[in-house]
Amino acid sequence: MTPSLTLYSRPGCCLCDDMKAIVAEVQADMAFTVTEIDISAQPELEARFGQDIPVLFINGRKAFKYRVTAGALRRRLHRSGAEARALP
Repeated sequence: MTPSLTLYSRPGCCLCDDMKAIVAEVQADMAFTVTEIDISAQPELEARFGQDIPVLFINGRKAFKYRVTAGALRRRLHRSGAEARALP
């Protein structure tokens, strides 16, 4: 099963941009899906997360808040069943 990631963020958030870049870097060599959700467009999410963003969930479970490294994300994804992509 391919892991599913959900990234809660908002525009203008430099930590969010950093986390998005790490997720994109890891996605280049590992198979998983990513859904980005802008909390500023949804009052209930704004109330839930407030300033506690970015938050990255893997398969519905909170995995990282504020920062993540490529290595830490790869390790967590391996435990979640992600497979390395075949290189051309």
